[in-house]
Amino acid sequence: MIDTIEPNIGPVTEELSRRSGYLTNHFNDGKSNVRLEYRVPTRGLIGFRSVFLTLTRGEGVVSSLLAGYEPLGQAVTQSRNGALVATNMGSATTYGLNNAQERGSTFVEPGLQVYEGMVVGLSRYPYDVPVNICKEKKQTNIRSSTSDIAVRLSPPVQLSLEESLAWIEDDELVEVTPTSVRLRKRILTNEDRLKARKDSQGRK
Repeated sequence: MIDTIEPNIGPVTEELSRRSGYLTNHFNDGKSNVRLEYRVPTRGLIGFRSVFLTLTRGEGVVSSLLAGYEPLGQAVTQSRNGALVATNMGSATTYGLNNAQERGSTFVEPGLQVYEGMVVGLSRYPYDVPVNICKEKKQTNIRSSTSDIAVRLSPPVQLSLEESLAWIEDDELVEVTPTSVRLRKRILTNEDRLKARKDSQGRK
């Protein structure tokens, strides 16, 4: 059940349709306030609340209750670019993260310990991009420009557990510890992932 205003109907309906939801009731009070009732599979609601806040710019309330159990329907689709995947184990550096941010947005801060196969960001391309965020800048005696003095990084994207579960693809996992939530590839090494992809294509 969603209470919001008329201008938000289109974006909300489009998002829930993508999550295999369908509209069952639509009420309008004649003053631009609307109530929308949907049937949506529970897996389609994972990560929806944060998206809903963005779509409605805070002008909406969403609540849900269990309506029952049904046979598993069609898959819930999502459109997402590829991931930035760490190629090395070690401590993330400002220099390495700056290079990675040229290829997408990052999830980690300098100093964080990472490992090969860990998902460290969202690529700006539709495919996964391997990145070495542990790379150190080579030291020289001459600074070529003021950009060498200080590197400004964009703040890392912080995903909640629910957002992480909604974000991952079939070849990815969410690791949860008492202190952190991490994303990783099911197959950690790039070489093994390429081999598995070739094997799956060969079976098709």
